[in-house]
Amino acid sequence: MCAGYKILILAYLTTEIWMERQYLSQREVDPGAEFTRNHTISEGTRFKRAVFEGQYCRRFGCCADRDDGCVTQFYEADALCYCDKFCERENSDCCPDYKSFCREEKGWPPRTKPWSPEGCHRDGQHYEEGSVIKENCNSCTCSGQQWKCSQHVCLVQPGLIEHVNKGDYGWTAQNYSQFWGMTLEEGFKYRLGTLPPSPLLLSMNEVTASLTKTTDLPEFFIASYKWPGWTHGPLDQKNCAASWAFSTASVAADRIAIQSQGRYTANLSPQNLISCCAKKRHGCNSESVDRAWWYLRKRGLVSHACYPLFKDQNATNNGCAMASRSDGRGKRHATTPCPNSIEKSNRIYQCSPPYRVSSNETEIMREIMQNGPVQAIMQVHEDFFNYKTGIYRHITSTNEDSEKYRKFRTHAVKLTGDFSERQTE
Repeated sequence: MCAGYKILILAYLTTEIWMERQYLSQREVDPGAEFTRNHTISEGTRFKRAVFEGQYCRRFGCCADRDDGCVTQFYEADALCYCDKFCERENSDCCPDYKSFCREEKGWPPRTKPWSPEGCHRDGQHYEEGSVIKENCNSCTCSGQQWKCSQHVCLVQPGLIEHVNKGDYGWTAQNYSQFWGMTLEEGFKYRLGTLPPSPLLLSMNEVTASLTKTTDLPEFFIASYKWPGWTHGPLDQKNCAASWAFSTASVAADRIAIQSQGRYTANLSPQNLISCCAKKRHGCNSESVDRAWWYLRKRGLVSHACYPLFKDQNATNNGCAMASRSDGRGKRHATTPCPNSIEKSNRIYQCSPPYRVSSNETEIMREIMQNGPVQAIMQVHEDFFNYKTGIYRHITSTNEDSEKYRKFRTHAVKLTGDFSERQTE
């Protein structure tokens, strides 16, 4: 149907151009005037060009005074003829039925509007009435030959990315294709997933690293350079709101490897936390980091190889697949095999109680240098989803409808170093 409309429109425009050429050859007009379809034919004087033999003005309608758009095809003479009063001149170009119809009849029939296909156009394409298209995160419906679009704030905002990269804000932005088509609310709901710090967590005493001199801090530091093979890269949480589990498992795995001097280097399983630690056993709906550390200390986690991430986190059979028992001395041992049957080691990894590090940047740097990566809880605004490199700071939205953008959620990340830019994973 769409292709038929394109062909029909193209043929219609071609006929108009031919007719205009015929018109210019027969009427005296100002050479400097532009004769275009939009400027010479006013509203209400454009009609269907279907003409029955012997009926011209009778089908087309009559026009008072001079109206250069009051023209139709005179097929018998292979020419154009007019139904306006100006055609009554020395070299008449009136249609054959002009006098009998326009001069004799007082009640002229109403003029018809030009035929055009119903529907809407976008980017050179025709869409039928009722069609729905997607523009980033918004749906647009063709209704009454107009597009009516939803007004969601999108997770990817090209204007914001350009604004950040053109300004001097200390960080750069990027368009992440996996976020295209998502709303800001969906980003908050599915791509973060840490509850605000509890009063218990905020009341913890801060611990200071033993390094005391600022000169002890290098210009550049990355944990993986100091402890190669003992730290782990970030896993993709996809649309599972469980940054609480991913960051906790990753920091714990790094710390265990560093403190054991490389004896235990397995990456720990965030799925173990998601399926077994969270309330109602569905950890993709956010949870607190203090609950994650409690579980890691009391129950322990298996490796990521033993308990890998589920492809579908919303499946109904994603219950806890690991069980363990205590040996009476605080150490726990798995009583079930790995969910991944290929992996044979179901060793349970536990850790000592967590401690709180000062929010002072220098203290954080010292802690990372001495003991390894740390976990951080931060407030995330809409611009964070476009973060690429640099020191992230929230940029206040310049959008006129800024109320939609004044929202934030809590996110948990692993800090690994790079003191020149303080990058996060």
